[in-house]
Amino acid sequence: MVALLVLSIVISGCVTSVSNVLDVDKKATQPIPAKLIAEMSKKGMSPAAPVLVRIFKDESELEIWKRDRSGRFALLKTYPMCRWSGKLGPKTKNGDRQAPEGFYHVTAGMLNPASQYYLSFNLGYPNRLESALGYSGEALMVHGACSSSGCFAMTDEGVAEIYAVAREALRGGQASFQVEAFPFRMTPQNMAKNRGDPNFSFWLNLKQGYDFFEVTRQQPSVSYCDRRYVFNSQFEGGEPADPLAACPPSTSSMLPAVASRDEADLLAMNKLVSAGAGASVHAYSDGGMHPSFRKLLDRRGPKKLAEMTSTNSVPVSRPDAALADPHIEDE
Repeated sequence: MVALLVLSIVISGCVTSVSNVLDVDKKATQPIPAKLIAEMSKKGMSPAAPVLVRIFKDESELEIWKRDRSGRFALLKTYPMCRWSGKLGPKTKNGDRQAPEGFYHVTAGMLNPASQYYLSFNLGYPNRLESALGYSGEALMVHGACSSSGCFAMTDEGVAEIYAVAREALRGGQASFQVEAFPFRMTPQNMAKNRGDPNFSFWLNLKQGYDFFEVTRQQPSVSYCDRRYVFNSQFEGGEPADPLAACPPSTSSMLPAVASRDEADLLAMNKLVSAGAGASVHAYSDGGMHPSFRKLLDRRGPKKLAEMTSTNSVPVSRPDAALADPHIEDE
């Protein structure tokens, strides 16, 4: 028995107990659910159209975007995340339990149909920038169940849908799909609340790619130089060879609409700070969990939640820590 249980009104669905939803023997080849196909058609998308994934730790949500008939990406579905581990901030070393933050590209060879967590795909951490910075770690995944030691756990039913959508996009000709992993939705309010965090300058860098997608609904191109991400730039002599070296001269400039968005957000953030917007405080016991799952964990306990989120009842990781740090004010 597997169920994707969703209590929040912002996430479509309801609390159900569904038998025969997942075919364990044919899990990697299960079709995209008919309901999701209908939603694609309604939004002018095809199953073979390119896909893009965005992950938000603090909100414990994963978004699937697909290119529609207009040639821009549109939101297909938002999935509640059952578990992620560590704190807000990038992963830097093996064993730190950190779920990564950054920009990643997933090819067909990174899909794992034989995952011990039902199905999964590898994010490709560390990417070229992270490797150059000396960051370590391996097998950082988006997978099923509700257990994490550096991965993003989406429940078996959730990852089955995500896997199928990604698989069909790759079969349709997309060489790789981009995964953008953020600490939180990068609004002026969230940036103001987290301005005192040691990772703030890193998050300002991630926000440049975030803003480009928000404005254009196009996938940002990603380069690495000057120890940071550089988005949508063309350089004299081609792509920078050394992510740690200074960026070569650029032959392109930021789109005016993106620059305007960046300036407006900075002004809004500074205004919030001047008005005394309080800094965000997190207990950081060990990662987070979407409120819908946390309510179930609190009411029904870790054993029952494990049965609901995994075909083989994979235990919920560190359930006490999941309850101790809600990551959402006034929850």
